[in-house]
Amino acid sequence: MEEIQSQSDLYRSSSSSASSPTSRVPSSHFFYVRKPGSLTQPISFEDSPEWEDSPADVRMDEEANIGGGGDSINDATATPISPSLSKINSGSMTSPPVPEGGAGNVVRKIAGASIAWKDLTVTMKGKRRYSDKVLKSSNGYALPGTMTVIMGPAKSGKSTLLRALAGRLTPSAKMYGDVFVNGSKSHMPYGSYGYAERKTQLIGSLTVREFLYYSALLQLPDAIQAMSLSDYANKLIGGGHCYMKGLRSGERRRVSIARELVMRPHILFIDEPLYHLDSVSTLLMMVTLKKLASIGCTLVFTIYQSSTEVFGLFDRICLLSNGNTLFFGETLACLQDDNGDFSAVNMDTAVAIRTLEATYKSSADAASVETMIFKLTEREGSQLKSKGKAGAATRVAVLTWKSLLVMSREWKYYWLRLILYLILTLFIGTLYSGLGHSLSSVATRVAAVFVFVSFASLLGIAGIPSLLKEIKIYRSEASNQHSGAFVFILGQFLGSIPFLFLISISSSLVFYFMVGLRDDFGLLMYFVLNFFMCLLVNEGLMLSIACVWRDVYWSTLTLISVHVIMMLAAGHFRIRNALPKPLWTYPFAYISFHTYSIQGLLENEYIGEVFAVGEVRSISGYEAIGGYYQIAADANSKWRNMLVLLAMAFGYRLIVYVLLRFGLNKNVSGRLLLCHRKNNS
Repeated sequence: MEEIQSQSDLYRSSSSSASSPTSRVPSSHFFYVRKPGSLTQPISFEDSPEWEDSPADVRMDEEANIGGGGDSINDATATPISPSLSKINSGSMTSPPVPEGGAGNVVRKIAGASIAWKDLTVTMKGKRRYSDKVLKSSNGYALPGTMTVIMGPAKSGKSTLLRALAGRLTPSAKMYGDVFVNGSKSHMPYGSYGYAERKTQLIGSLTVREFLYYSALLQLPDAIQAMSLSDYANKLIGGGHCYMKGLRSGERRRVSIARELVMRPHILFIDEPLYHLDSVSTLLMMVTLKKLASIGCTLVFTIYQSSTEVFGLFDRICLLSNGNTLFFGETLACLQDDNGDFSAVNMDTAVAIRTLEATYKSSADAASVETMIFKLTEREGSQLKSKGKAGAATRVAVLTWKSLLVMSREWKYYWLRLILYLILTLFIGTLYSGLGHSLSSVATRVAAVFVFVSFASLLGIAGIPSLLKEIKIYRSEASNQHSGAFVFILGQFLGSIPFLFLISISSSLVFYFMVGLRDDFGLLMYFVLNFFMCLLVNEGLMLSIACVWRDVYWSTLTLISVHVIMMLAAGHFRIRNALPKPLWTYPFAYISFHTYSIQGLLENEYIGEVFAVGEVRSISGYEAIGGYYQIAADANSKWRNMLVLLAMAFGYRLIVYVLLRFGLNKNVSGRLLLCHRKNNS
């Protein structure tokens, strides 16, 4: 803890010294008091990443020109000065220098980018009770090498402003006003910025190194070092269904931010970087982010509340309340009165908010912000370039291998289902054991096959939580364009094949020999493959329904209902030709994969079989089973049923692709809940 304080002192003193003499800033407010004998050198963080971009060696004042050959960002930041700081500050707050203790390490700058917003207004229907405006005429800017924080109480518009700047507003939101990047209104291309959500979905069964490696799709730079995660690189993240102990909340939050650093972004947006962190983790996080800003990255993030120690590390603050900007400027300025002294006024919070809201827009501080925005936007600077993606084949291979690792390490994913399948098969096998091969056992054998296929498919619902987690991870990665719908579906499909085949062959062997089906290796292999196809179809069905609802309760309820209907239409309770045609035959009987699986298994067992009737007469297996189940007499019919199952397996995944690719997978349960709340209100 003492070392963290020392590092914090160094950053805070360096960023504040240019703004205010130590005599004007009480140490109890903004500084840790060093203990006697404490080390004067900063703690030994890992070296800053050496970014591989060609302009990485160029200094910031050469990289971030507002217009070709014109004023640089550093020139722009020199003026105008916030009026609140004019009496004690000869220039705007500068980025903290790299700690002298690390002078032996060559720190290479990265090309930053300025971002400014003018008259930014965001409206969302139903978001607020009395007004659709979530954000109202906000002005501000963020410069390379600085940390700009957006603060305010709950529902003040912090996250909305951050998403508006990053171009990540929901389709229901409408944005008015302008956002400038390096002086132009161009959209930030892929890889030029990073965005860390408040609740990022991490894969708990992967190590930090593996997670960042796969997230970067084979483009891992030194993001581990940048976020001070070297000591945890080979440790499991944890927090999921993995049985091993993982990282604490502080390290997990740094991993989620490190994932955005793998693309070497110019601008990094973070929604609540201190979310659910304790005081020690909070301080370490902010020192790490301050170090990241010191090498040129532009940081913009939201914070609900902050201690005075952490507050002193910020460069600029945008204070919001109910969508209105109460203050924007240097951090120290918002704590000073008109005489440059730190304000000690004690007033009610609501009164203070109304006072700030009424006075800020007409104040000299607001005028200085507008002047700065004009200076940043009067000339267009260099356009941010898109970072290249790996090829589709590489991405599929990486995601497939990642899925294999996750599925093998999380015991609730497939291992628990394997155990449940074996237990179910043992129960079914003992229930229908010793049937023999007589004509009288045909009806019971048909029932055994029906129970095995139907109940085993129904048991697959145990995998819904794992599939929902995969979808959440995909949505998190897809929001930053780290993954795509086709890559996700194909990778998940290929990764699940070994485990589904293991479930298929183990369950089929137990059932096949306990019930006593025909002793033929070829027939046994068909039984295994048929059940494997059945599991593939069921997995696709679960994935499609999970994409629609994205909720455990509604997904489970829907799947149970669908399986019950498919079981009723499978042709066991009533032969398919006798089913009522308007509803049960079309479409239920023809969309039920139970029908094709059971029919194929029965054709595999009885086509070619002969049963003796008395001493002089015999009937074929097809004739024997005709009274109990409708099958085809053609020996190749079982393979056609197999092809239908294969087509269904791909068909359901095509539905999933459409849902993910075209944004049709809205959270239906969330919409129902929202409608319910509106009706109640």
